[in-house]
Amino acid sequence: MSRMFLAAALGLPVVVAPTAASAAPPSGSPALTSVIPAPAEVSPASGSFRLGPLTVIRTQSGSAAAKAVGEQLARALRPSTGYPLPVVAITPRVLPTISLLLGANESRLGDEGYRLQVDARAVTIRANKPAGLFAGTQTLLQLLPKEIDSPTFVRRSWNVAGGSIVDFPRFAYRGAFMDEARHFHTPAEIKAYIDEISRFKINHLHLHLADDQGWRIQIDSWPKLTTVGGGPGTGVDGVGPGFLTKADYRDLVRYAAARYVTIVPEIDMPGHVNAAQVAYPELTCDGVAPPPRTDTEVGYSSLCISSETTYRFVEDVIRELAAITPGPYLHIGGDEAHATTDADYLTFQQRVLPLVTKYGKTAYGWNEIAKSPASSNAVAQYWDTATTNPTVAAAVTRGTKVIMSPANKAYLDMKYDRNTPLGLSWAGYIEVQTAYGWDPGTHVTGIPESAILGVEAPLWSETLRSIDDIEFMAFPRLPAIAELGWSPATTHDWPSFASRLGAYGPRWTLRDVNFYPSPQITWQ
Repeated sequence: MSRMFLAAALGLPVVVAPTAASAAPPSGSPALTSVIPAPAEVSPASGSFRLGPLTVIRTQSGSAAAKAVGEQLARALRPSTGYPLPVVAITPRVLPTISLLLGANESRLGDEGYRLQVDARAVTIRANKPAGLFAGTQTLLQLLPKEIDSPTFVRRSWNVAGGSIVDFPRFAYRGAFMDEARHFHTPAEIKAYIDEISRFKINHLHLHLADDQGWRIQIDSWPKLTTVGGGPGTGVDGVGPGFLTKADYRDLVRYAAARYVTIVPEIDMPGHVNAAQVAYPELTCDGVAPPPRTDTEVGYSSLCISSETTYRFVEDVIRELAAITPGPYLHIGGDEAHATTDADYLTFQQRVLPLVTKYGKTAYGWNEIAKSPASSNAVAQYWDTATTNPTVAAAVTRGTKVIMSPANKAYLDMKYDRNTPLGLSWAGYIEVQTAYGWDPGTHVTGIPESAILGVEAPLWSETLRSIDDIEFMAFPRLPAIAELGWSPATTHDWPSFASRLGAYGPRWTLRDVNFYPSPQITWQ
């Protein structure tokens, strides 16, 4: 029975492949070693799989999650190939197939790892969990020629090099970060960022939702937080007002979850609260509203630590935010509280960190929270530029876990060099090699790898206004942080990464991503 007849019998669209005479000469397939982040194990083999007009995507029977991953893969492949790529649970052996199967039963793969096998007949991705299938499909996209990222039809051969990959993450948490407070970025812009970060197996998006310049998330019990704190004139230079309704936020949570990204909300306190106090003067100790702030100074605001109104406010915010956040973390800030005395800071954290636990979430804050004994059950985000911090090291011995975000390595809002038109430079200039050239597991004395949950790349928005600005500062540095978080330390190699990054650049161009063409990279 011919493949064409089988396709018709199954009710699949019959597509005639371009003839050799009409097709562009096929270029070589990307090597299995070309992937970002670098896989744990790669075993190249001869031959290749050809994606063609009769290829079907087979997903694990009975798994709605596997089917959803298959549908996403099909949507990614259809525009450039023009192929129908039906997603089915059962397919005859004679048809070329991309299989997404659960039940790998390999403990080392964990929840996000996968095994990918390519031969002339099939591409097979096996995983323990759907998250692993999704990660495997992101690898598969990079193993197809770069034109696969074209939004329009391209006439060419689509080959995947033969061999196998076994892959799983070094760290469970690989995060990106968007600052909504200094400049509000719309849900569409946030979704666009999620689309790009998920390609590099980033699995958390930290949203900074409140600061001195603006309050960006609806809280029903304190409605003026958004009507005043998110209204006209808020944001740095008074530019960038707006806020997320709860419906917006829930939609973003769903959108991210479909790409195996977990939203982490942050309300920064007890400092960075000027916008809240403008809306509600009772959050100050004297009951007088401070003037709105649209500059970029830090450290001047503080909640009134001795007031019970403060803790009613904090608990209401935590309760409402926890209720719409399925993920495990709720970030309560805690940095740069220079207007709060040390004694008051400890008093505040001793009351507030347990509130996060009360509402079913793991408390998460900047590394200053490590000063509090209550942080033993919390996660501290290390943003310090030093490679020693006795306070955080001591907290680790009490049980505190750490996310690594050293500002002089991982802050994507730092300028690339002195000529960069956007960004700041207080933590130094960060070119791609600087972002790549450190090891989260050994970076800080006294914080062993066993205490580190992962890495995160913050992107503050004092100077950012658009998705183009976000992309320019994030790419190509975010893939460097993603590789530090996902790939085994033994794979970290600058020449290899630089070469793979240079080959990836045309994909950003095809998708109209406004990346910075770093002179450290030879772009293909």
